[in-house]
Amino acid sequence: MRELHFKDNFWNTDITCTSGYDNIIQHLNDGRRTCKEIEDFMKARANIEEKYAKELLSLSKKVCGHNEMNTLKRSLDVFKLQTENVGLSHQQLANTIREEAKKLEEFREKQKEARKKIEHQMDTLHKQRATLYKKAMESKKTYEQKCRDKEEAEQNMNRSATTSNTKQQEKLFLKAQQAKNSAEEADNIYNSNVGSMGKIREEWLNEYIKSCEFFENQEVERISTVRNTVWTHLNQLSQQCVTSDELYEDVRKSLEQCNIQEDIEHFINLRRTGDKPPAPVPYENFYSNQRAPPPRQPPPVNRRAPPLPDSNTAGDVVYSTVTEPGYSVIRY
Repeated sequence: MRELHFKDNFWNTDITCTSGYDNIIQHLNDGRRTCKEIEDFMKARANIEEKYAKELLSLSKKVCGHNEMNTLKRSLDVFKLQTENVGLSHQQLANTIREEAKKLEEFREKQKEARKKIEHQMDTLHKQRATLYKKAMESKKTYEQKCRDKEEAEQNMNRSATTSNTKQQEKLFLKAQQAKNSAEEADNIYNSNVGSMGKIREEWLNEYIKSCEFFENQEVERISTVRNTVWTHLNQLSQQCVTSDELYEDVRKSLEQCNIQEDIEHFINLRRTGDKPPAPVPYENFYSNQRAPPPRQPPPVNRRAPPLPDSNTAGDVVYSTVTEPGYSVIRY
């Protein structure tokens, strides 16, 4: 199938019409606006990434597991460190996106400057073409009118050839001759203007074809650049996901090394205070401990006979003695 190109599809039958050219320029301007919109989009994404990076970096400075110890503490330290690294990677991503947006901006401005020369040249040719066409059409009208004046003068001269006197004949002849000269002069001017118009038309045709080819090449380059820019942008975002996953994988590996039993034993060895439990606490009744009367004790039993009184004491009382075994004064 035959390929379509700008130079074959934006012509007009009216030589003064520029609608085909205007359509190309409008399309190129729309493409330039698309580049600007993509630039703004990427710059906004860069701002989001930068803000996210700052928030992550701030978050990584917060206390997280300060009182933990041993393997879990090491895992939490890796967790905070990699959170910080993820924040740094997003900061780098923001810078990279801005660089890509800057490249697209420079490309857009470069195309704009290159187009400016072509557009200026084409605008000049369009003005010259319009001016010369107008001039040619005006000279054509003048030429046609002069021809009509010439024919009318010749007809008047021929009609009065038999009825007018010599003096009048000479006057009509002179008028006809002047009309003929004016017609010839108008013919020359008209022919010259048409020739100039033909030259500017040829120049315009050649430049218009070159401009169409140049604009089409610019459009091909623009579409390719925009496509590659968006592709690169997506690759950057994908790489960021890969980088983040790699950093998070370090945290997962650290958590795999977190040994619960080891952390328990570490804490025991670090903070142990002894291995003997306290004695049971007895119940102590307030009344039994504070107001209970002392238990009665039996009177002492003296199984030996009292000593005999001194014979010199008064009364000379005689006491009996009990010597039988098993005898007790307490009765049961």
